[in-house]
Amino acid sequence: MTAMEKRATVSLASIYALRMLGLFMLLPVLSLFTEQMPGSTPKLVGLTMGIYGLTQAILQIPFGLLSDRFSRKTIIVIGLVLFVAGSIWAALATDIYGVLIGRALQGCGAISAAVMALLADLTQEVHRTKAMATIGASIGVSFGVAITLGPIIADHFGIAGIFWMIAVLAALAILVVLFVVPNPEKITTHRDAEYIPSELGSVIKNADLLRLNYGIFALHLILMASFVVVPLLMRDAGLQGGSHWMVYLPVLVTSMAMIIPFVIIAEKKRQMKKVFIGAIFTLVLANVGFVLLHGELIGLIACLWIFFCGFNLLEATLPSLISKTAPGDLKGTAMGIYSSAQFLGAFLGGGAGGWLYGEFGAAAVFMFSAGVAASWVVVALFMSPPRYWANLLLSLKAVKPERGEEFSKQLLAINGIEEVRLHFEENAAYLKVDNQQLDKNQLGIFLKQWR
Repeated sequence: MTAMEKRATVSLASIYALRMLGLFMLLPVLSLFTEQMPGSTPKLVGLTMGIYGLTQAILQIPFGLLSDRFSRKTIIVIGLVLFVAGSIWAALATDIYGVLIGRALQGCGAISAAVMALLADLTQEVHRTKAMATIGASIGVSFGVAITLGPIIADHFGIAGIFWMIAVLAALAILVVLFVVPNPEKITTHRDAEYIPSELGSVIKNADLLRLNYGIFALHLILMASFVVVPLLMRDAGLQGGSHWMVYLPVLVTSMAMIIPFVIIAEKKRQMKKVFIGAIFTLVLANVGFVLLHGELIGLIACLWIFFCGFNLLEATLPSLISKTAPGDLKGTAMGIYSSAQFLGAFLGGGAGGWLYGEFGAAAVFMFSAGVAASWVVVALFMSPPRYWANLLLSLKAVKPERGEEFSKQLLAINGIEEVRLHFEENAAYLKVDNQQLDKNQLGIFLKQWR
């Protein structure tokens, strides 16, 4: 990477981290504090937790498309301003309805697609996958840090304190956009990073992508439904909210360590489908355990650990599966639909979790989650074994369109290159390659010949 690319990658990853750090801090404490607010009911608590996902799902693709027509930075700043406004509204709220409106307004700041498009504008094709992976890692780190810090900060400053902190962090992100993120030379469409409306039909017709979309929908539905009730149950079992971090920290650290061998088996040993289905089944086991043991603190902690073993493994493997499954020039569209499914799952999980808890109690929430996870097992059983192909982008600046067919044929003749899609309007060739089989020397010689 050039110095500019490194600066772009780190600064854009920090924007994600600053924004997600605040949001994730709410996850383990929002139900605890909103339950005590005037007008609160279990249904409204669940809706307050999930409403952010609804506005995100509705607006993230339109924001991305707007960033193609206008300045990427302008759209990102507008989204962050909406996010700050929603956070301040929620911080000043005196009843559950005010927090609900604030959370919905937070979700209107749907900048993910615009940030990824800006990252694509600022990085060369050969480095883009690495840059995207850096952003993914920043989100994972934010989740672990935030879910541990949330109970501590809320215990000292209340839920309003967290919303004020979210507003401050988002304001810092605006400063990063304005003064640290480089300005792209031009705005270009990048099929590996952006949603292409004309390709929607191709993605929807792909049964394996639909299965993965159902998977991320189910995963975040279960996560949000669970966190409507788990903090309340731990409090009722005798652990005060300010001490919940003493559960989350060891649970997250040890569950992350636990999944490392399985990630290696899935990727290096090429046993992805078996590991994937096993992780989903772990969610079933965790939720059945919650049904039976949710009244005991030790039982809750044990089931929470099992849950996060499955959750963390699935969070790590699902994006990888999307990348492997989607054609190279449809990856951005596939990821856009995937993200929308994720946010819709969070919305419905919060709403369903709150309603079930209010009407039938905590056991009903976990029975529902177990049923959703079991349906996902059935869906996953019919997925095609993933092809262990990585994405590779090449520049077409030195290739004339009339020689495109010749260029493709010669590329496909190289051992390890499985698919080639050319888009001269973007000056990009989207390749699928098997890294274990790829003859890098032969590819290097080929590229020198076409310079």
